[in-house]
Amino acid sequence: MKITVIGAGAIGGNLAVKLSAAGHDVQVADARGPEAVRAEVLESGARAAELADAVQDRDVIVLAIPFGVVGKLADLFASVPAETVVIDTSNYYPGMLSEPIEAVDNGQVESVWNAEQLGRPVVKAWNAALAETQRTRGLPAGTPGRIAIPVAGDFEEARRVAMRLVDDTGFDAYDAGPLADSWRQQPNSPAYCTELTLDELPAALAAADRAKDARIRDSVPDRFATLPADATLADVVEMNRAAHR
Repeated sequence: MKITVIGAGAIGGNLAVKLSAAGHDVQVADARGPEAVRAEVLESGARAAELADAVQDRDVIVLAIPFGVVGKLADLFASVPAETVVIDTSNYYPGMLSEPIEAVDNGQVESVWNAEQLGRPVVKAWNAALAETQRTRGLPAGTPGRIAIPVAGDFEEARRVAMRLVDDTGFDAYDAGPLADSWRQQPNSPAYCTELTLDELPAALAAADRAKDARIRDSVPDRFATLPADATLADVVEMNRAAHR
């Protein structure tokens, strides 16, 4: 499959490496130019590309960019065919990683807002796993205890494509339904960055509470401050789980 990852940070780099290793034709593009793509990402076989060129003739485009900036790509995507699957990995952390966005603060689902800004449908995937989880915790299909990742989108074929790619990166994919329901995998829901299995994930999605989860999200800086300076991935995952006990 021909895949472009837009964004050369931790998430984008992880996905480029994993998808390239799975045999896909992967390009990585960044608004800062091809030189922003780290050498270790390219060692996997992925190729750095100019942003304008990277969206042409691709089967899938993965957006691994900060929440709130996708609208800047709307003109770029105007020429992208409707059948190209676009996957959104972003998360909204107002006042921390994102500028406040009134529509989202008033209840609009994050990826629904992103789809409107981009002017085309998107699938929500990979947002509910920490970058270090993505990098180190992937396992072959069928391995007991494999971590599951929710995938939401309005079109079945696009969800199916995204779910296949999630599997290729080492995680079980869970069909989380339409994009309007993807608030259940937003920060800091019970399903968000808690490393659950395919058996555990449905109950966590069902337990989501928009008001409570937003309060937990907004308390992230204070909760991180309680962790030791040498906190591990396991410490962060436990912190996320404990917030819902």
